[in-house]
Amino acid sequence: MVVLRSVATYSFKLYVVGQTPRSLTAVSNLRVLCETYLPGCHEIEVIDAAARPDLAEKERVLATPTVIRITPLPRFRVIGDLSDQDKVAAFLDLPDVDRSSPQEGAP
Repeated sequence: MVVLRSVATYSFKLYVVGQTPRSLTAVSNLRVLCETYLPGCHEIEVIDAAARPDLAEKERVLATPTVIRITPLPRFRVIGDLSDQDKVAAFLDLPDVDRSSPQEGAP
């Protein structure tokens, strides 16, 4: 018997404003996080909320940087520069993450 395993694809939207140090840090941190927990099965769309306020409004983004896990459902979001990789991975419900320690609140 052959069992085919489908690879879950994770899709993220990262809302930033411009090329500020905080925005660049968030982009870098999300890339590292995805390469660590989701190598080869993720996509990241970076959206400048100042250039595309319509998209930010549609997603109800009130602060930047904000990352939203689009797929798989359910959606999760984290606000901040994503520097605490373990907490962010737990809050985004990534596979193979120890969920016993995330504390309340955003990372």
